[in-house]
Amino acid sequence: MTSLLSSFTDWLYQVGYSEGTQNMLPSLIGEFLEQQQITDVSYVEQQTVKRFYDWLQLRPLKKRSGSLSEMMIHHYVYALRTFFGWLEITGQSDYNPISGMRFKRPETNSRAPLSRQEIMQLFAVAVTHKDRALLHLFYSCGLRRSEGEALNIQDVRYKDRLLYVREGKGAKRRVVPMTAAVAKDLETYYLQERCCYTVSRVKEEAALVLNQVGGRMSGAGYNELFKALAQQAGLSPEITLHHLRHSIATHLLQSGMRLEYVRDFLGHSYLESTQIYARPDAAQLKLL
Repeated sequence: MTSLLSSFTDWLYQVGYSEGTQNMLPSLIGEFLEQQQITDVSYVEQQTVKRFYDWLQLRPLKKRSGSLSEMMIHHYVYALRTFFGWLEITGQSDYNPISGMRFKRPETNSRAPLSRQEIMQLFAVAVTHKDRALLHLFYSCGLRRSEGEALNIQDVRYKDRLLYVREGKGAKRRVVPMTAAVAKDLETYYLQERCCYTVSRVKEEAALVLNQVGGRMSGAGYNELFKALAQQAGLSPEITLHHLRHSIATHLLQSGMRLEYVRDFLGHSYLESTQIYARPDAAQLKLL
């Protein structure tokens, strides 16, 4: 089965799956084939898939005590759907055992967007230039955490009101437009706080946002700073940086921006991804 999994991995690469997915899905399928002792994939019974799914509910963790989370089991189901779909596409099987099966969806943490009032509360407690810079990067500019980490001084053009994401998700580049207020606040951070670090303290000369010891601001550092702001603003401790990205997507759509433009703003490849990020519920619409 090694050559089969290698071919599956090659296909995942060819159709554009991320490197992490290319590694994860074949690994999960390898476990399925081994656990169910499958040597011929041309015909796999639906009952075999069900037995494996039932086994996953009891499967112990390998490195610590406990069992698999609902989300991890969902990853296995996704791997099976992708694998059997690939077998069909490539003519290695004319029967897909999982196509008609239904599985419990995992309970996930809410990623509901913040209301405009909650965003205003965050800006109200953002008293330092770095605080405001953080909110502008992840809300006003809709950056992912990894994009904020990688941001360099040369990536922000204050006069042109443009922010360049050199390598977003999937190695995609994009240009993010900024309002005059956003550009001014970011420039103020750079001139009045970032440039105040002495040369001897600066460990990462290219980075726009620095931590307290002069190094590049990490994702964990951004998280810690944001958690403090959210607490001061009286918001739920469950809110994360990623909620800001959801929020700007929703607010732009509600302000009348077309879905295609929001997709480009966020750096998505497909409209479906943008629709998932920007799906306010009725209660949220009432708040706005």
